[in-house]
Amino acid sequence: MAKGRRWLQVLSLLLLNGYLPGWVKLTLFTGKSKGVCLPVLNCSSCPGAFLGCPLGAWQGYLGAARSPSFFVGGILLMAGGVLGRFFCGWLCPFGACQDLLSSKARRRLIPWPSRLRLLAYVVLLITFLLPYWSPTGTPYFCKYLCPAGELFAGLPLVLGRSEFRSLVGWVFLLKMAILLAIFLLVLVGVSRVFCRTLCPLGAWLGLFNGVSLWRMHFCPEICRRCYSCRQVCSMGVKLPDEVNSPACIRCLSCTEVCPAGALRFGLNKKGKG
Repeated sequence: MAKGRRWLQVLSLLLLNGYLPGWVKLTLFTGKSKGVCLPVLNCSSCPGAFLGCPLGAWQGYLGAARSPSFFVGGILLMAGGVLGRFFCGWLCPFGACQDLLSSKARRRLIPWPSRLRLLAYVVLLITFLLPYWSPTGTPYFCKYLCPAGELFAGLPLVLGRSEFRSLVGWVFLLKMAILLAIFLLVLVGVSRVFCRTLCPLGAWLGLFNGVSLWRMHFCPEICRRCYSCRQVCSMGVKLPDEVNSPACIRCLSCTEVCPAGALRFGLNKKGKG
């Protein structure tokens, strides 16, 4: 399962950013599909991006129309209601980048303060509400914080086009520092540090983990309390006690290592979990 998930992550990363003429000319795809978005963190300003970014689309519409986008909101509600944070663990391009850096050769998971998860909800409020009150409709998350935008769009455009290099200022340097800090922490063993601490999309989808149609199920009667599940969790969830925690990205590594089969992911049914 782990190998299949990794291949799916790589495939998603390549397909969502697979517009080859954009990479060659460092221009943006402008087709109709840019009006569609998936509940994953992938910058629509990336030269290879075929789809829009849900966070960018939400902030842009909120700032321009002073009204929420019911189309984007509907996508995010449906995604959370059906699968919760499953998209974070299986399809998110920026999540895939963090996982690829955190290879098995050096994957000694370092504890990360669980209270820092609360920062993601602060960023969620900034992202979902603040553009409404901005005089210029500024998409604050995209402009100042988004590491995916820096990795997939900012860096390629600045490195490849001289007119963008002349515009480099403190905002670009701030986002570059955030991106480097994230990747350095991942390399030393703090897996999925951005997903744990700052991602507003993950924070939103995680709110649905306990009520989504497909969710985690735990059978305490057969659990051996070996805590193998806790040891492999890349999000630092205290399994099995925190099954369906908002932090769970549903990578299903815990179900794979459980010797008793006490954890599973499936349709909600009457019973515990």
